[in-house]
Amino acid sequence: MELRHAPWTGPWILCLLPVLAGGQPLSAGEAAYEEQMVTGVRGRAVELSCGPPARAPPAVVFWSFVAGGMGPPRAVAVGSGRDVVLAPGTGALGRVSLRNGTLELRELRAGARGRFLCQGLFPEHSRLRVGYGAVLLRVLVPVSKPFIRPTAAAAAEGTPVALTCAVREGTEPLSFSWQHRQPRGGPSVSPMGLGGSGEELSLVPANRSHAGWYICTARNEVNNRTSEPVYLDIVYGPDEPAISVEPFSPEQGSFSAGEREDVVLSCLAPSNPPSRYVWLHNGSQVHVGQTYVLAAITRSQAGTYTCLAENTHLQTRTQATIVLTVYYPPAGSPSCSALATGDMQDVALRCRWLGGFPPARLRWVGPEEEEEEEQGVMGSSFSMATSIQPGSATRNGSAFSCLASHPALLQGAACGTTLWIPAGGPSCAAAATKGDEFVMLRCQWEGGTPPITLRWWDGAGQALGDPAPSTTVVVLSTSSRLGGQDYICMATHPLQATGTECRLRLDIPELEVARSEVVVLEGSVVRLACRQGGTGTNLGASMAWYNPKEQEVTTGLAKYHLEQGEAWLNLTIHDAEWPGDSGIYRCTAANAVGTASLPVHLRVERYPAPPNVTISRLRYTRARTEVRLEWRTQGTGNLTGFVVQRRPTKRPPRQAAGPWETAAGDIEPHSRDRRLGGLDPAVVYAFRILAVNHRTAGHPSEVQTPAEPPFEAYPAVTGAAVVGMLVATAASLLAVHCIARHRDTLPWLHNLLFRT
Repeated sequence: MELRHAPWTGPWILCLLPVLAGGQPLSAGEAAYEEQMVTGVRGRAVELSCGPPARAPPAVVFWSFVAGGMGPPRAVAVGSGRDVVLAPGTGALGRVSLRNGTLELRELRAGARGRFLCQGLFPEHSRLRVGYGAVLLRVLVPVSKPFIRPTAAAAAEGTPVALTCAVREGTEPLSFSWQHRQPRGGPSVSPMGLGGSGEELSLVPANRSHAGWYICTARNEVNNRTSEPVYLDIVYGPDEPAISVEPFSPEQGSFSAGEREDVVLSCLAPSNPPSRYVWLHNGSQVHVGQTYVLAAITRSQAGTYTCLAENTHLQTRTQATIVLTVYYPPAGSPSCSALATGDMQDVALRCRWLGGFPPARLRWVGPEEEEEEEQGVMGSSFSMATSIQPGSATRNGSAFSCLASHPALLQGAACGTTLWIPAGGPSCAAAATKGDEFVMLRCQWEGGTPPITLRWWDGAGQALGDPAPSTTVVVLSTSSRLGGQDYICMATHPLQATGTECRLRLDIPELEVARSEVVVLEGSVVRLACRQGGTGTNLGASMAWYNPKEQEVTTGLAKYHLEQGEAWLNLTIHDAEWPGDSGIYRCTAANAVGTASLPVHLRVERYPAPPNVTISRLRYTRARTEVRLEWRTQGTGNLTGFVVQRRPTKRPPRQAAGPWETAAGDIEPHSRDRRLGGLDPAVVYAFRILAVNHRTAGHPSEVQTPAEPPFEAYPAVTGAAVVGMLVATAASLLAVHCIARHRDTLPWLHNLLFRT
């Protein structure tokens, strides 16, 4: 379809219709007129049809427009089949197009509101029929996004406030609705009863519940739009403060807390803007803020606390005051003790827990099976509680408790004691002070409640010192009269019908030695053992050894070595010598009441002298670099080996002989010969041999020089002679045998040899 723009006027259409009809018959008398109402929305599309939709499209159509329904028409478009011509200025109506006789207006504009006229030729039964029509077009404008205009963004509580919802455009009639949302969020609600639901919302008078976000929605028959939320702030307060205390412990006219507790003071005074809070303690400012935390509160922080709430915008103030009492228990925990009283026949149960505010209430409770009865008998008191318990009426192992209660303690406190007698009995010991000036008698029996009472008595029944619990010590001056004396420690307890005792005797030390006489050979290691014996008290006796010269043996001497234990002392003598180490050794032990001594006789004997040795053979070998030495011993003796010595024999005149050198020193005692090498053939050596035992050497043998080796030709000559003799003898025997057999042949030889 071709669209063209051309100048066009409405009256000309009547002249052109016969031409456009193509010579077809025209039935103008049968023309029909139709009028319809069409509504369009600005910016959208609308179609205007020429005639009923069921009718065939017109062969020729002409559209014109009367703005506002008044005034002369203006051509819009004319079309015949695919040929379409648009009149100039149609852009004021929107984007105009013509198709099959229907006028389409897209992106509709407000200027298109008015009357559109349609004139067309409609083919019908081989003829053209003229049709007329009018379309009254309403153009609706959508409502624009509304906006809210409050009379004041912030208003004081009690003053009137109005909010207006305004729109810039929109086809009337318009309607409005309002939504209110709390300042901290939440669902939007319709503000019923707030002064109407039109474009203006009246809040008369405004209160704190009116604060929050306001939204308005504008509607018409086309659409609805919602405004952006607008916040309305209502300024008020502060109200009278309300003070809360955690933990909550109300007293008459005040609050209380336990010392060392964390106390949180909170103040709430509704206000907008929020209140500024100031805390006063006894009239002095201590904190700024809504919450005041007293971490681990102390007794000095008790008193009055005032909360001042201030609205800085309205310059208004309110205040509230409370009294805080701090309870604190006594320091530590209650202490329980049990003491023997009434000449050691009764037990005094004492419970103490001093201090605190108010003082702690204490009461004693007996064993579980008697608890109800004891509570009525013992009663209660403050800070201190004492109960006397008869020892004869109390079983061993009976438990008693002291219960303490205090306002600052949630569960109270308690201490307990169990009356019992320790197992076993007292143990006695005696010890001497340094220098043995005094003797201390110590008696101990720990355990028990109340503790065991101990006291010393001498053998004559006289008390020594004062009675004491668990441990008692008596100091006696050192004297020889203490030796052999008995001392008794008596132990008593209220739950025990009869006392228990232990005894000890102060004795002079008793000594024991392993052997009273020791015999060793010289060079040996001797160990002399000495220890304390007996069953008496040694009072820490000091032990010592004395040598035959009555000198005390100390650890600084290299020859002696001491080994000491709690009740023994051993002496070791290294490399015993004859006769210097022989003699009487004494072991001594001394304590505060006397001294003991035991002798040990040590006899060091010498080894027997080794036997004498003689050289039986000493000869060079053929090369003269070695000698073969043989010897023998004379007599018996203790042998540990032999030593062979050598030295050169030739020396310059008037020069002493050289020293003897050891040629062999590791010869076993059972050996009797040795081959010695390493000799210089040009030197003539002298040799001697000695027998040795563990410590001494015997007399050296005679000095000898090695003999020359035997001549090597003698055996050959002797052998040759013997062989010759044997050959001659064999020949003679053969000759004699031949003469004997041939008597007749050699008669004279036969007679010469065999006549006899």
